[in-house]
Amino acid sequence: MNSIDLDVLKTAIAWSESGAYTLLATVVRTWGSAPRPVGSMMVMRGDGHVRGSISGGCIEDDLIHQVQTGHYQREAGELPTRTLTYGLSADEAHRFGLPCGGTLQLVIERVTDKSRLRQLIAYVEKQGLVTRRLTLANGEVQLERGMPDTLLQHDEHTLVTAHGPRYRLILIGAGQLSSCVAQMAGMLDYEIVVCDPREEYLKEWDIAGVQLSREMPDDLLIRLELDAHSAVLTLTHDPKLDDMALLEALKSPAFYIGAIGSRGNNAKRRARLALFDITEAEIARLHGPVGMYIGARTPPEIAVSILAEMTCIRNGAPVLQTHQHRPTTTTPQDATACIRA
Repeated sequence: MNSIDLDVLKTAIAWSESGAYTLLATVVRTWGSAPRPVGSMMVMRGDGHVRGSISGGCIEDDLIHQVQTGHYQREAGELPTRTLTYGLSADEAHRFGLPCGGTLQLVIERVTDKSRLRQLIAYVEKQGLVTRRLTLANGEVQLERGMPDTLLQHDEHTLVTAHGPRYRLILIGAGQLSSCVAQMAGMLDYEIVVCDPREEYLKEWDIAGVQLSREMPDDLLIRLELDAHSAVLTLTHDPKLDDMALLEALKSPAFYIGAIGSRGNNAKRRARLALFDITEAEIARLHGPVGMYIGARTPPEIAVSILAEMTCIRNGAPVLQTHQHRPTTTTPQDATACIRA
């Protein structure tokens, strides 16, 4: 679950517990083009205040108007949930700013104690996966342990949503490249941890919103209990630090593990790792040289290449250009520039 969704749910709790009329809208289905994906959420208060987004703005405006004028409350009555569909006709799609052919369906629920949002957030913040099952007829909610591949499900009786922890990015090393990666990863909503036991590096760190650790990298990764929502990047060029982290990360369920360095240095790194209690299959999970091949030369460009590859893997999309399969027209200078620290 990203921080935006957490913010929406926490806002829903605060407004509801203050006694305000509070609605939670979830996108449950889209046809054709749609401004926001399935699972997007927005919370709305009785006076029209909103947090989150379910469209480009026009549907939000319509719902705000319905609530402020009391129309929604009259239509819903005592019903705990309603299902609304926008964009069935071309005129309506144009009216609500939906792309050509776009239609989306929402489930809107009244937030009460029965919604169990506080329990849901408590579980997620402990890095848990949870499934929330909403019975549309009466608003009853069941929370169950979730599975990594659980998808949103909706029919005339129930809405099932999957909620998991934020994606975490652990950076080994507090140098310039780590700073660039951290700034960009923050925009992608990663929870970021920077680990560097070298005091002279960590003291100069100036990126806000990042957790800092002076632990040895292997100790940190053991403590964090890496899961499938975790990524690890080793960026120090120091085998005493990078290799220690990789030995723990490669045995974990982390979805992405990368190491800075040239192809030659990464070959030596793989040879060193093979001397320890780690399998060939685990070593093969290492992305090194790290990042997609985009001809990157500067630390910000290298950060783009790393996060592009991470995003592909996180979203299940193919990584089209790697350093191992870069274009044959690349010059020797270009081929090595993209993997400097």
